[in-house]
Amino acid sequence: MWSFFARDPVKDFNYDILPETQETSGIWTLHRGKRKMGGEPVSVFVYEVSTGTEEQTQLAKTAFKRMKTLRHPNILAYVDGLETEKSLYLVTEQVTPLAAHLKAQSDRGGSGELEMSWGLHQIVKALSFLVNDCHLLHNNLGIWSVFVDRAGEWKLGGLDHMTPENEDASSVHPDMDKYDPPESPNGGEKWAGDVWRLGCLIWEVPSSPTLYLLTFYQTLVPHYCELVGANARARPNPARFLQNCRAPGGFLSNSFVESNLFLEEIQIKDPAEKHQFFQDLSENLDSFPEDFCKHKVLPQLLTAFEFGNAGAVVLTPLFKVGKFLSAEEYQQKIIPVIVKMFSSTDRAMRIRLLQQMEQFVQYLNDAAVNSQIFPHVVHGFTDTNPAIREQTVKSMLLLAPKLNESNVNQELMRHFARLQARDEQGPIRCNTTVCLGKIAPYLNAGTRQRVLISAFSRATKDPFPASRAAGVLGFAATHNYYSVTESAARVLPTLCTLTVDPDNNVRDQAFKAIKSFLTKLETVSEDPTKLAEIEKDVMSSAQPAGAAASWAGWAVTGVSSLTSKLIRTGPGAEVGGPADNTPVVSGTASPRTGNPVTDGVPVGKELSYKHDTS
Repeated sequence: MWSFFARDPVKDFNYDILPETQETSGIWTLHRGKRKMGGEPVSVFVYEVSTGTEEQTQLAKTAFKRMKTLRHPNILAYVDGLETEKSLYLVTEQVTPLAAHLKAQSDRGGSGELEMSWGLHQIVKALSFLVNDCHLLHNNLGIWSVFVDRAGEWKLGGLDHMTPENEDASSVHPDMDKYDPPESPNGGEKWAGDVWRLGCLIWEVPSSPTLYLLTFYQTLVPHYCELVGANARARPNPARFLQNCRAPGGFLSNSFVESNLFLEEIQIKDPAEKHQFFQDLSENLDSFPEDFCKHKVLPQLLTAFEFGNAGAVVLTPLFKVGKFLSAEEYQQKIIPVIVKMFSSTDRAMRIRLLQQMEQFVQYLNDAAVNSQIFPHVVHGFTDTNPAIREQTVKSMLLLAPKLNESNVNQELMRHFARLQARDEQGPIRCNTTVCLGKIAPYLNAGTRQRVLISAFSRATKDPFPASRAAGVLGFAATHNYYSVTESAARVLPTLCTLTVDPDNNVRDQAFKAIKSFLTKLETVSEDPTKLAEIEKDVMSSAQPAGAAASWAGWAVTGVSSLTSKLIRTGPGAEVGGPADNTPVVSGTASPRTGNPVTDGVPVGKELSYKHDTS
């Protein structure tokens, strides 16, 4: 029984302190830790009563209480704590001391101007909150009292010496002396000492000489000089200093600060403002710090889609941020959202997903593709919008390697047959033929025997010249799947009819293909023992992903010289009606002629037969 009352409360603490992670932080030692249940990372500030003076112990206890009650986005966030006779344990969000963060940044080339500006903005905002809202004085502002979270956000800590505005502070930290203002206590406004220390911090923070020369002296020095002015009564209130630096052209007036401020208030923004913000965000992300993109922008993008009905506008910035993630992080954070997006009825969302599929398809597992994505994607084959039908066809180049036997050999072939035979857009019929030739290695032998010759023969009778050329190239690209008997009895007769085609490019492709098939037949005729080698792929199984890019060199010849009768404009436009087998697409870019076989309907990635030299 007595052993129960003698139990060490530290053993029941909900957090583990990681070994060899200790560093000094004022009167505390800072450790990295993690929650015992769940493993979430945290920081643990520890104060040992035995190593401190009575005054320091009192300061530590006061800071412990302050941390529990002070809540502000720019002040180090209290998570949990434990107070015993021997020690104080203060658990906060996971952070790194600013000095250590700047050193790490310096090793990588120095902190950028944008990160510095937002960091200082946060510290000034926290100081303003203490002075103006809480009527407290920090009295310990310095590089040692600033911490950085994993998103690069600066947090104000070091609350050990905080006092009400009408009390004096005691000096315990040895570095505090160099930040002490020159005047005597109560020699100016109540905030005079804290803003003086802010000026010292601003002087000490920049880790790059270039940053000093190009930015600090140009935009910040006039306001900085007010902070460290000899006249304590003239030093500005932190709120006024922030306002001055946020004026146009000021150090704290830039796209990064504006984006952060918008994200902090995004819940109260109207839909139009959010839409415009996410549109502009895509361009700005290239200059934003990586950690900020991963840990602050990404959660907001995911939330905006899940709960804010942001729609397709979040896709471009989402995929940009995704480039910073590891494969495991991508699977965990982005793929579930993408899978959900495919069920959307929003056309803009669907076409954006199809256009940008190349950026995320490698992270999709086969089961999700077949059960949750492909059933939604196939609706695009029958969409009334030609641009969506065209992008759906092109997406099969990426999805086919992941489709199961039923989906690729039955469902997909059924849609391809309908498009090739009945779609009113010539370029879509053309690209369907091209895509069929490219995914042929993923079809089983029975499907290849049943589909390929019939499909390519149908294409050679298409009124759209580029479709006829695509049929010829389809035969050429899949030549290894035809027996010599099929080549002689079914393929060559079809190709021979195209030697008198009214389109010169179609005739050229037909003659080249005929010569190639005749060469194969002549080879077997001269040496029948080579028949097995030539027909080895005819009944071969479907190829695994990555094995379908082997194309005969002659299949490429002349592609670039095919007809250029397709009017093409910029992507992302509304699609108009067909005219003379040429899709008319309205948009902002100027029309240009293009290659129907390689261009197709002018949205997204181009389809073409290309020779793989790898």
